[in-house]
Amino acid sequence: MARSPYAWGIDIGKCGLKALRCQVSPSDPRKLIADTFEYIEYPMMLSQPEADPVELVKAAIEEFLSRHSLEGDSVAVSAPGQSGLSKFIKLPPIEAKKIPDIVRYEASQQIPFPLDQVEWAWQRLESGIEESGFVMDEEVALFAMKKEQVNKALAPFRNAGIEVDVLQLQPIALANMVMFDQLPPRANIDPDNPPESIVLVSIGVDSTDVVMTNGLKIQQRSMPIGGSSFTKALVKEMQYTFQKAEQEKRNAVRATDPRMVFKAMRPVFTEFASDLQRSLNYFTGADKTAKIGKVLLFGNAAKLRGLSDFVAKQLGVDVQRLEKYAALDGAAVAANGFRENRLAFATAYGLALQAAGASNLRTNLMPGEIVRDRLIAAKKPWAVAAMLGLLTAAVVNFAGMFLAWQSYAPAKYSQAFAGADQAKTRSAATVSALEAVKQKQDESASWQQYLLQVQERRFQSLDLMRAVGTLLPRDADGPLPEKIADRREIHVDSFDMQFFPDLATWFTGVQGQWAETQTAEEKAEGDGSAPAEGGQAAPPADGAAPVAETPPGDPAAADGTAAAPVGGPTGAGWVVQITGHHFHNDEQGNEGEQFVRSTLVKNLLGKGDEVPVAAGEKSGQLVPVADLGIGYPVLVYSSPIRKVRYEANPMAPAKDAPPAELKRYEFILQFTWQPTTPGSKLPPPPTPADAGAVAQ
Repeated sequence: MARSPYAWGIDIGKCGLKALRCQVSPSDPRKLIADTFEYIEYPMMLSQPEADPVELVKAAIEEFLSRHSLEGDSVAVSAPGQSGLSKFIKLPPIEAKKIPDIVRYEASQQIPFPLDQVEWAWQRLESGIEESGFVMDEEVALFAMKKEQVNKALAPFRNAGIEVDVLQLQPIALANMVMFDQLPPRANIDPDNPPESIVLVSIGVDSTDVVMTNGLKIQQRSMPIGGSSFTKALVKEMQYTFQKAEQEKRNAVRATDPRMVFKAMRPVFTEFASDLQRSLNYFTGADKTAKIGKVLLFGNAAKLRGLSDFVAKQLGVDVQRLEKYAALDGAAVAANGFRENRLAFATAYGLALQAAGASNLRTNLMPGEIVRDRLIAAKKPWAVAAMLGLLTAAVVNFAGMFLAWQSYAPAKYSQAFAGADQAKTRSAATVSALEAVKQKQDESASWQQYLLQVQERRFQSLDLMRAVGTLLPRDADGPLPEKIADRREIHVDSFDMQFFPDLATWFTGVQGQWAETQTAEEKAEGDGSAPAEGGQAAPPADGAAPVAETPPGDPAAADGTAAAPVGGPTGAGWVVQITGHHFHNDEQGNEGEQFVRSTLVKNLLGKGDEVPVAAGEKSGQLVPVADLGIGYPVLVYSSPIRKVRYEANPMAPAKDAPPAELKRYEFILQFTWQPTTPGSKLPPPPTPADAGAVAQ
């Protein structure tokens, strides 16, 4: 990569080689200092039938290299505008981060070849407005060349051993030149009131590049008419040879018959002015806000006497040849050879500007693989040096270790190794003893905290009994309904409890009933319908359903072998079993099992009233059921509704009441209880020694 501040712009045209060596002024970034130049004209134009373009260009480059060294300098070269594609695309309002994606899509649409067959590049012109990540009125410049055209443009330099850093299209190099030399900096241009556009007309041998820009927007076209068109007109009209016609054209005032020379070239003058007028009409039609300030003619053909005046008269605008580059200074600019051929150096000026890093348009059509190979080649010396350094360090390290190993005598260190092993054994024993003492200390502290909270825990069982009594259904205050079946009562026949070290063991055995309880509850809440009376297996013959057994509907055995089901209770706790019955079986849709679900089960799920507590920070307050550690109510047994006859109504106040026939429903309900004191942060109680103890 380049290491010096100098940059070469080399323009290989069809008439000659133009080169300019520059650097950005240290005191003014808007000035370019040119210290040397080169203008080598070919013996004949490359477009002449008898010319050998490859040999002519090769000879010119060899002559150039014989007088100049490019080592360490950046090099930018040009390719004809006709060999590439230039597009300036107006983007719709879009997020700034999505611009690369839409540009790639536009490239695939605008470039008439597969993208893998071309070298292409793009750049935002920053002519729009960006706000909150969105860009509006943004324009993008897109440039492309087929890979064979790129290789053709680079071939003369590759054969001469010149490393090219930048490959740019000639019209874009001209645009960079005019924006740097003739217009204010982009940052100083007001988008709402831009300066008048400058039209740069670069007349080549066979074609003319026309570029119009106001510093923000750029438009470019090529016209199929150039300096050789004037020469060919003289050959046709005056029967001159090409060489003589070229000489007469360059010295038309001093020609043998100047009047006839200008008369022969007049149709070309007219055609040139007409083509230029069409280009200007195209530019102003594409951009309605564009205002043309002046037209600058470049190229040696622009020296043709009377051309600028004729074009100005035909177009009605200010047309002139550039007399002096405003932003180019240095010893080369003052040289006679440069002043005489200044109009031919516009492209070289723009190329040197980009190579020096001072141009507005910075796209580069150099193949990516060439750039990548150069980066790798530039880093190879450093990589080799780093490898040598690592190898040296490894050798030194190995030598040190080898010497240390050679000086090692096992007998000298055996006693030290034995002492180290003994110290390690004593240390391990001490650490184990310390861990055991710490564990006992933690257990003692746990028991201490647990015993300190006995005052609050002694009310937990009473709070449970009070909560269950509160959650049982009851009639409103006032006289009870005469009809027993209308009373909202559930009669508790027994109340049992069993402790489980892990409630997941119990839940494994009742998971199916829990799912039925959940489904029935959700169905009842969703559409108000009652679950079907399913009735489950009858309880044991003696009417009891002991919690220590494992038939369907009973808690699982407390052996600790069941895994915790997903969503079920875990940890130590109690399973509470309520055996009961009720006579509320005449209300359609709310009898039997559904009455138990809509009252007691619903309340145990925490969907009813809150319950009072007698201890802890919330003593005397109402708290949710879950705060007492109650949950997972499951109907493990549900009997069919059957009619029973009582000789004396058990609910009547008088003993002489007549016999009654009632509908009796029996059930067994289990739920979990992991005792907590609402509002208090209690330590977990120690695991009981007898996990199977049953409290009645």
